[in-house]
Amino acid sequence: MAMGSHDYVDDPRNAEIVIYVNGELVPRVEAKVSVFDSGFVLGDGVWEGLRVHKGKIAFLAEHLDRLYEGAKALDMDVGLVPTELESALYDTLAANKMIDDVHIRLMVTRGLKATPYQDPRVTVGPATVVIIPEYKTPDPAAREKGLRLFTAHVRRGYPDVQDPKLNSHSKLNCILACIQAAKAGADEALMLDPHGFVATCNSTHFFIVRKGEVWTSTGGFCLGGITRGKVIELCRANDIPVFEKNFSLTDVYGAEEAFVTGTFAGLVPVHEVDGRVIGDGARGPRTRALQDAYIAMIEKAST
Repeated sequence: MAMGSHDYVDDPRNAEIVIYVNGELVPRVEAKVSVFDSGFVLGDGVWEGLRVHKGKIAFLAEHLDRLYEGAKALDMDVGLVPTELESALYDTLAANKMIDDVHIRLMVTRGLKATPYQDPRVTVGPATVVIIPEYKTPDPAAREKGLRLFTAHVRRGYPDVQDPKLNSHSKLNCILACIQAAKAGADEALMLDPHGFVATCNSTHFFIVRKGEVWTSTGGFCLGGITRGKVIELCRANDIPVFEKNFSLTDVYGAEEAFVTGTFAGLVPVHEVDGRVIGDGARGPRTRALQDAYIAMIEKAST
């Protein structure tokens, strides 16, 4: 089943993994949370996707900063300080003897509710913390063949509606955009901001290349992407002109290259948007160079 940049190679070892649930390591088939959990009842929680390379979690400090900032915005007590949560992550990896080609989903919800109702004051007990590590590698074909995007009518909203900076469990607008793209036969959805400028994709960040320059959105209507930030950093370190700016679909259709970024797959080229072929339809030189530079950055961070 196609999942765009999240296409992965199935690994039978995942059937035997143990999962961290509130301080306990339990077999995958026994890992459960209550139907009264805030995450299940309301999508009330924050999460992070993490990659493991050579036994180290890539850019963990940045991911934890984002998680705790989101929890503070939601007035939610994680129940563990960052060093304790880091230890829990590495203990879970050690219990599974995992070193490489691993993706982690770290989830924190407000915890159990006395009754299924939105008010946080009916929460009883501490936060629910779940760590799911899986052997999960991106489909190597996606790195070269690229993605087809479709611009969804679902917009990224204003911060006073639901702040796009929050990596919350409540992802309904992104899910609706993803559904619309899938119904249109595309891999992922491209999403606009309330003003009609390009914002982001439903589960990744979006970049274009025009006349050698790399453009991405202002960041005002998308999650503060870790990989997005690293790509901008790489551009600046390698004297590649990079701009966070407003741009329209006309700019996208006329771009020489386009790509998306995310923790799971890194950089993935885009070969088509709304039926328009981007460039010559193949992975371009800027995209290829940044893919290689990003892999080198993760290698360096893992030594």
